Amino acid sequence: MDKKEFPKKQSAKISEGPKSRISGISDKAFGIIKFILGICLLPFVYSGTVSFLKQFGLIEKAFQGYFWAGIITFVIVYFFVYEPAIIYRKGYRLLEIVFSFFSPLVKVAPYLLPIYTLIIFAAYLPLSLIFKSREFFYSFLFIFSFSLSLHLVFSAKSVRTKQGDFLKANYIFGFSFVYIVNLLIVSLCLNLLFKEFSFVNFFNDSFHIAKNIFYAVFKQLFLV
Repeated sequence: MDKKEFPKKQSAKISEGPKSRISGISDKAFGIIKFILGICLLPFVYSGTVSFLKQFGLIEKAFQGYFWAGIITFVIVYFFVYEPAIIYRKGYRLLEIVFSFFSPLVKVAPYLLPIYTLIIFAAYLPLSLIFKSREFFYSFLFIFSFSLSLHLVFSAKSVRTKQGDFLKANYIFGFSFVYIVNLLIVSLCLNLLFKEFSFVNFFNDSFHIAKNIFYAVFKQLFLV
């Protein structure tokens, strides 16, 4: 009857207060750092996109058409027909299993690696030795770009909906990084598929455009 448990609980709560405040401050500080890094990645998002489109424009128009058709078809399906979230989640789960031996990769690999796109590409290489028609290659390009669009859209949605995203830092940094990595992966694949598409030129152009953007910003901020 005389046990005073309540004051002990109260003191425990009081002692936890400073820790929670410190944790909140550190989370916000880390969020600001990620926000700054995310802003720094945006020039690479722009330069990578411009360089990719430049190299992709060298490919035969018919091939370009089927690639864009896959992207447009996914957008139409996603907005007006069916949201294939379950397909994305199954691919996410597959990558979790594949990289279960290393926990840091389990957290980032499902966002960085377009699993269906890589599987489709890997399957195409041996099948192309059997099915050599242009129609088969058209179908591959369509499914390839469709799967890539699925991965990017749902990765962006997953990052955007994360809780506690201070200043949208997780989204700006996370998806920018995911986009750049996926652009590199797709460019490598296209480099193997088309002689007109040069990964080296894509990479060099991306770097130079981003460098010029950083130089222009630095010049405006500090040299004027």
